[in-house]
Amino acid sequence: MKHTINTICLLAALSVTGSAAFMLSACSNDRRSTSASATADALFMESDSVLQHADSASDSVVIRYARGLAVSYEADGVHVSICNPESPAGITEQFVVRQPSRRFICTTALQLGNFEVLGLEPCIVGMNSLRNLFSPRMKAQMADGRTVGIGKEGNFDLETVIATRPDYIFVSASKHGGFEALRECGIPLIPHHGYKETDPLGQAEWIKLVGLLTGEVRRANAVFADIERKYVTLRDEVEAHVATLGQRPTIVSGRQLRDGWYVVGGRSYMARLFRDAGAQYIMADDDATGGRSLEFESVYARGLHADFWQTDGSYDGDFTLQTLADEDPRYATMDAYSKGHVLFCNLARTPYRELAGVQPHYVLADFVKAIYPDLLPNYEPRYYHLLQ
Repeated sequence: MKHTINTICLLAALSVTGSAAFMLSACSNDRRSTSASATADALFMESDSVLQHADSASDSVVIRYARGLAVSYEADGVHVSICNPESPAGITEQFVVRQPSRRFICTTALQLGNFEVLGLEPCIVGMNSLRNLFSPRMKAQMADGRTVGIGKEGNFDLETVIATRPDYIFVSASKHGGFEALRECGIPLIPHHGYKETDPLGQAEWIKLVGLLTGEVRRANAVFADIERKYVTLRDEVEAHVATLGQRPTIVSGRQLRDGWYVVGGRSYMARLFRDAGAQYIMADDDATGGRSLEFESVYARGLHADFWQTDGSYDGDFTLQTLADEDPRYATMDAYSKGHVLFCNLARTPYRELAGVQPHYVLADFVKAIYPDLLPNYEPRYYHLLQ
């Protein structure tokens, strides 16, 4: 199969209305809340039968949210342009898709998740070493040899890579080492920058690239339409509910890691989720689109009276409020801690790294369930849970 790959050059203001004195009683049982909860609950209680109706979806890719991905239909095939969403002035790669491909290598968990939500795991013939692999189907494929390990970045097993006969290898700008050696094998490399998208729907929209490459555009469009419908409906209902309250609860992120308190930037993917979940992020005035490390005291002072607190980490066992306080006694003096409003995602027990980026509607619902429980009375959180 021939591929055309050329390297060329190309190609959120947050509302801050809130109150530190926000009380959970803000989730009142007014008519608006009752109506919203019925609609949102119905959406998230639907059984997942999207793929069964994929044939009725569009067979053309249209990119609406992703800033790092562009698709155009030309006489010689489908032209795809990929750039860094954080600085979309220059294209990283451009190539033409002329026929479907069914053999891929993934080098990150998020890339794997793009295939998982589409039910296309059999297309993955190789994978780098992942410490935590959650997909039962991928575990089975690894066990029987349908998918093989290719080693880690910087130490790829090139003989194994070549033996898998991949059509494409997905790579990530966050990983370094060994990719040039892969390119020398004559296998086209496709940078997957979905994790750099700051719009949750933009990150999920990268599944359309997988749909295009595999010839499963209808499937990708059907799955994304379901994600978009649920996300937008819940976001809009939360916004309407917040409007009736006249205020937003505040939220702080992260915690001390090594030499500083790691927080997400004010223009990051997670900050956008906070806003869409009806919360006011205490670092909303920060311009960073990713995460950053700040002095403990500076974040502690700003987040001391925040109503909610989001953090995550890999923990072997049950991570509790006491576990958090054992890390640093000062955590127990924070308002969110004393209220039991700490949202934690255990990366060792949930497929967050694999699926959260392509399931932003569930991450949003996790936050809404904690902040405005009346809007999703029957929803069971998937990734973030309130610590006990």
